[in-house]
Amino acid sequence: MISILSAVLVLVVGSAVVFTQWQVRRIEQQFPPRGQFVSVSGGRLHYTERLPLDGGSAQTVLLLHGASGNQADVMLPLGDKLAARGFHVIAVDRPGHGWSDRPKGAEDASPAAQAGLIREGLASLNIRNAIVVGHSLAGAVAANFAIEQKDFTRGLVLLAPVTHPWPGGVTWYYTLAARPVIGWLFGNVVTMPVGLASLSAAVQSVFAPQTPPPDYAERTGSELVLRPSEFISNAQDVAGLAAFIDIQSKRMSEIAAPTTIVTGDRDSIVYAHIHSAGSARDIAGAHLVTLPGVGHAVHNVAPDRVVDAVTDVAMRADQAQLQRPSRFTEMR
Repeated sequence: MISILSAVLVLVVGSAVVFTQWQVRRIEQQFPPRGQFVSVSGGRLHYTERLPLDGGSAQTVLLLHGASGNQADVMLPLGDKLAARGFHVIAVDRPGHGWSDRPKGAEDASPAAQAGLIREGLASLNIRNAIVVGHSLAGAVAANFAIEQKDFTRGLVLLAPVTHPWPGGVTWYYTLAARPVIGWLFGNVVTMPVGLASLSAAVQSVFAPQTPPPDYAERTGSELVLRPSEFISNAQDVAGLAAFIDIQSKRMSEIAAPTTIVTGDRDSIVYAHIHSAGSARDIAGAHLVTLPGVGHAVHNVAPDRVVDAVTDVAMRADQAQLQRPSRFTEMR
């Protein structure tokens, strides 16, 4: 009897793995890389860009996507609008997401490690500084840029960010999928069939109380996150975030770059009264923009308000640079 049950279990697991790999091939053919690649230590990062419409030199805006996403989630609603304002726009698949490598596996789940790899890649593209825009989980990455890489961060825009400790934990399957061995089984056996069935509802929850555009999942390649390697990377990011935030949140007052936080007052994914309000409290001179009736997907629901925030931060960064003493004045 035991041998029969074992055989059935092996058959079920094997069939699920075969189904998953079949779907991975389909997804990767349907959503191939949309941009270019840049080499970093141990791998490469995928990015897309928009050039300023005026064709001249411009400030660079770095767009960082949140959990369960890729560069398209931030580039599609914001890229062309920012380029029309004269910005050079770069959106990066964070390590392990989209088409970017994750050279050190679980070690690269740290927002600090991700910021380091992204900075390395941008340096190869001769991008020395930028206004850093981070949505949701990438708010922690963007804040790390402003704390640890002040010379790179001309300005900071946080979109419904995760920046401060919160009560409770994270959804159970993130913790499970982040574990060695059992995470591989979960990612290769369970994630794909369950994810395909529930993806639409998951997208709707992120947009709530708004409704996502009917073609959102297709335009952004949302199914890419269901690939086992990316799902596990995403789970590692989420599962390790609270411990990282416990430490980094104590350093938010070190941020000196001009900062604006844009959040919705109906966000049920990341609580604005903890994270956005906490960032506005801790960062000197930060501007807080609260959008009434808006949920978590502020950049998709109100892209013009986000572009206005980036433009304002850019102007404040320029003013701060003009007011900074020159090297000649300092020598005198």
